[in-house]
Amino acid sequence: MCPPTYFTVSYEINPWMDPSVPVDAARATAQWEHLRDTLRDLGHHVEEIEPEPGLPDMVYAANGATVIDGVAYEAWFRFPERAAEGPAYLRWFSDHGYVTAKARHVNEGEGDLLTCGSRVLAGHGPRTDVAAHREAARLLGREVVSLELVDPRFYHLDTALTVLRGNDGGTPDADCDVAYLPAAFSPESREVLEDLFPDALIATDEDAEVLGLNAVSDGRHVVLNPAATRYAAALRERGYEPVGVDTSELLRGGGGAKCCTLEVRGEPRLPVASRDTPGAAVRSA
Repeated sequence: MCPPTYFTVSYEINPWMDPSVPVDAARATAQWEHLRDTLRDLGHHVEEIEPEPGLPDMVYAANGATVIDGVAYEAWFRFPERAAEGPAYLRWFSDHGYVTAKARHVNEGEGDLLTCGSRVLAGHGPRTDVAAHREAARLLGREVVSLELVDPRFYHLDTALTVLRGNDGGTPDADCDVAYLPAAFSPESREVLEDLFPDALIATDEDAEVLGLNAVSDGRHVVLNPAATRYAAALRERGYEPVGVDTSELLRGGGGAKCCTLEVRGEPRLPVASRDTPGAAVRSA
């Protein structure tokens, strides 16, 4: 996770952003700290990356990389305003002993690449290029399932779909569970989702419109926007425990609990790299 030290809305690159309305920095920080502390209280280990000046969206850590089996696949952002975030996150992983894989195609990290059992569900359209899906499959050694996003409000896959069970990367595919909003996907991608997940939880427009699907699940607890009341009720009926955490100030940049949380799968494989030798753990695409 990345503290919102420099978080603001100074440009507009998604429909949620409005630079004319000032950000309440103190409120954003309090909400982020509550989210971090909630994850820790649920038993999760949270590492923090140092935020960098001039990168107000660095708080959305999920976009910073995709990490599976100890390999960190670099994010390559579509918009120049966020371009420096990918290298910043990759340096952190290299410095902490992870194998790092450089990107050659536009992708926005775990925002569009969600681990689900042995597969990676991969969004494309608004932000990530479909060519990055082939690159991710090769570098991460996983089957990648391409899903086309068609609604600009749901510009990343993690705004339109929650992996409820199976995001650890080791759960059998038959035991994986997801929730999603069908209208966010092309007809062809809806057919793919229906085939893979015939028993998926289907979200309502009302819950998706408050980014309720931008949630963090550990297979039991689902941390989500408390405004997504129908989604929370449906999760309870399905045997999950919804945990409401208000991220309304951070939502002004287009992100919720999941956007602020990059899930790390696998242990570091290499000796910790020296900051004097950048790229020591880089595997080129």
